[in-house]
Amino acid sequence: MGKNRDKLKTSLQIFRIRDFRFYLFSRLLFVIAVQMQAVVVGWQVYEITKDPLALGMIGLAEALPSIAVALYAGHLADMIPRKRIAMSAVFVLVVCSLLLWYFSWDNQRLLLEVGTYPIYLVIILSGFARGFIAPSLFAFMTQIVPRELYPQSAAWSGTSFQIGAVTGPALGGLVYGFYGVSFAYALDLGFIALSMLFLSLVAGKPLPVENVKEKLRSSLLSGLKFVLKNQYVLGAMSLDMFAVLFGGAVALLPIFAAEILHVGSEGLGLLRAAPSIGAVGMALYLSQNPPLANSGKILLRSVVGFGVCMIVFGISSNFFLSFFALLLSGAFDSISVIIRSTIMQVMTPDNMRGRVSSVNKIFIGSSNEIGAFESGVTAKFMGAVGSVLFGGSMTLVVVAIARKAFPKLATLELKDHV
Repeated sequence: MGKNRDKLKTSLQIFRIRDFRFYLFSRLLFVIAVQMQAVVVGWQVYEITKDPLALGMIGLAEALPSIAVALYAGHLADMIPRKRIAMSAVFVLVVCSLLLWYFSWDNQRLLLEVGTYPIYLVIILSGFARGFIAPSLFAFMTQIVPRELYPQSAAWSGTSFQIGAVTGPALGGLVYGFYGVSFAYALDLGFIALSMLFLSLVAGKPLPVENVKEKLRSSLLSGLKFVLKNQYVLGAMSLDMFAVLFGGAVALLPIFAAEILHVGSEGLGLLRAAPSIGAVGMALYLSQNPPLANSGKILLRSVVGFGVCMIVFGISSNFFLSFFALLLSGAFDSISVIIRSTIMQVMTPDNMRGRVSSVNKIFIGSSNEIGAFESGVTAKFMGAVGSVLFGGSMTLVVVAIARKAFPKLATLELKDHV
């Protein structure tokens, strides 16, 4: 009992840091807004088009701009104050939310006449903004907390993400179903504006060291070179990238909700939230019991568990079994995310965090959106069920390849690096 109390006390120690509290509130509200918007946009586009490929194109419209600016965004995050970059990018997302609300408020007829092009244009703009947010915020967080609290910051940051990922989809589906698309976008706008407000309350931090002036091309590539030389970082990023690329079913959830499980937009919100419910529980557990021993083996097994859950979801026609499979997939994914985040925090030099994080954005962040495109394309030819089964099976193949390609990863002990 006393041991558990000590663990809880240690995990809560990080909340004594005022800036971390504001950062965490900002992140939570940001994730709620982004996840809520994803559900509303997905359901709206599917209602208009009835085309699974259109759902995949949403992910592609966001991923390509994000990838295009990622390396430059990482370069900037190591050259100018990181808070300034994050605030500017979040402001662009406020504008995007405002545009989506405008298109849906007395302009739904416009979308029915010209199609979903205005929505895709807004998503492209948001993709550029999110490409700058990821490296700046990751690098900024490491300036807020001391090194010995990096595992706790990764766990609590993951917890806030998952709580937002539970709340956002559930709100998006329920509000869309009961109050309509316009009100859903208005609420999304409020959340992203509040996120910007809390971020503004975090004290700005100077860059940790003055970087030696490099040519732009050399600076852009230095993060990529660092990742390619570090087997732990490269292995963790690659494993997550391909697992997410093939294993995700999120983009196809509107089809499962409408045509297989017959639960409507309300059920879609719950399905979208299910992985995050599992992830929240796991992240809370890991905040007190960080996976510092046998970290590599735990990482590999968690990705295997994720793939199996996707296969179960694909063959299920029962809402409760589907919900439970998605819930467990989130728990396994949370383990993977926290271990990868801790690896990046403890193994990346302070003056390269922005650039390494930008590579991570290309590997992981954009693989969510490109994975959505992959799901849409395979669903077009295999059907939604076939697409999910293919993805889950490929995830298991990816783990087998990763064990061979990155032998050091299975032996990783994070306790030796913190």
